[in-house]
Amino acid sequence: MSSRTRPRARTVKVPAGATTVRIPRQRGRRQQSFLLVVPERPTLSSQALRTVGRLLWRHRLVFLPAGLALLALVLTAILHALAPWTGVLVAVAGGLPLVVLLTPPLYRRFTGGVRAWQRAVASLAAVVGLWGALAILLGPLAGPLEVLWLVGLLAAYGVRAAIRRTTSEEKA
Repeated sequence: MSSRTRPRARTVKVPAGATTVRIPRQRGRRQQSFLLVVPERPTLSSQALRTVGRLLWRHRLVFLPAGLALLALVLTAILHALAPWTGVLVAVAGGLPLVVLLTPPLYRRFTGGVRAWQRAVASLAAVVGLWGALAILLGPLAGPLEVLWLVGLLAAYGVRAAIRRTTSEEKA
């Protein structure tokens, strides 16, 4: 068999899952062959995964507290496994918001609402920091820390709902 009539289908790269149709060489001056690649229809599972992915991306702000909570859980588990002594450093950093609570404002006096928000945010930061320190020292699923993690996640969703309600009322 001469090299002109030998099929060259082995040298053509075809993506996986594609159907190829070979069109023979044309006579005349044009001696290039054509290769037609017809993709297969996507499977039902790939369509379902794409739909779930689009929904998650469209509503990504709704899942922000859960994503941050999972990130905190995984990071504390990694730090607990690799270097549990970092829990002491995180405990010191977690106690710093308590110092903010105890010191009065130096240059101006805040109204009651602003000071209440400062106290709430500082106490929340202290609780999160101290939970992180205990989770790094003892493990994130040790004792009541997993329940505290779940309560914190639910509280984050509650705070998110309250903030959304107050901002939507101010816009109206």
